[in-house]
Amino acid sequence: MLNVIDQLPPGLLDVDPLDLHRVLDGPTLIHLPGRREQPLFISTLLHGNEVSGLLALQALLRRYVGVELPRALSVFIGNVAAARDGLRHLPGQPDFNRIWKPGPTPEHAMARRVVEEMRPRRPFVSVDVHNNTGVNPHYGCVNHLDHRFLHLAALFGRTVVYFTQPDTVQSRAFAELCPAVTLECGKSRDPLGVERATDFLDACLHLAALPEHPVAAHDLDLFHTVARVEVETGLRFGFGECGESLCFPGDMDHLNFRELPADTVLATRPEGVRGTGLVAVDEAGRNVTARYFGLAQGQVRLLRPLMPSMLTLDATVIRQDCLCYVMERIDPVQAAASA
Repeated sequence: MLNVIDQLPPGLLDVDPLDLHRVLDGPTLIHLPGRREQPLFISTLLHGNEVSGLLALQALLRRYVGVELPRALSVFIGNVAAARDGLRHLPGQPDFNRIWKPGPTPEHAMARRVVEEMRPRRPFVSVDVHNNTGVNPHYGCVNHLDHRFLHLAALFGRTVVYFTQPDTVQSRAFAELCPAVTLECGKSRDPLGVERATDFLDACLHLAALPEHPVAAHDLDLFHTVARVEVETGLRFGFGECGESLCFPGDMDHLNFRELPADTVLATRPEGVRGTGLVAVDEAGRNVTARYFGLAQGQVRLLRPLMPSMLTLDATVIRQDCLCYVMERIDPVQAAASA
């Protein structure tokens, strides 16, 4: 199910993501030559409703029409079918950013083929471009506390998140080949997010090498994702004064990347109901709900200070993925030294 081509298909630079299926008939890997042989690898549209990566790619390539690229470029454009409907993924499809470890589906086989296509090309760096649905800053994510990875992420911005789970993501697979980063570019189609991603990709094309010395601690705000939080399966939830079994604040996504004190109210539950309605799982797969959340007098409260990311008001995204991630601030120099 993977198309591999060595030239830009006609119309790719101008097509709207909703109409991309008119240009590409499925997931496509495109190889383009450049002055430096080791390619920059870009993946985009792993989620069909996150289109800023494709828009940034189009803007980047329009800068080089008729001009040799500074570096070879390999581009993977993922879930074209879901992009047509503006969905993260189609019903019955796996999430295209959860298929990068061996698995049983054709999509898993496709992801393995992308990795094996790129392995002999020795990619210079890998950049996976995403959006999120809540109010979040633009930030980079890495899966290794290697100085090169941190320098790469810091090139996008000073806010960087380190995570190891889920370990089925594209950046985790490509981290075995080269420094890899995931860009979170705000809400889909946000012009500033597209512009920042375009400029970052252009900067990567011009890089000769990544520094191997430590990033200065004052140049980076580094956070470690320590838990993933989901709503209990089958539980009805809503936002504002919703009257459901679990009600979150109507502006909950404004809590992203804020260091919240203990006792902050995160949700309400009807009187007499047991349990918080939340499930928190740490990097080792252990249920740590009782460490972070408690229920008292119908209020779900934080038991310790924490910083959430990716809180969203999109119920579909919460059901398909998760409610949020829990992060803790760490020192980049010490973290890289001990990794």
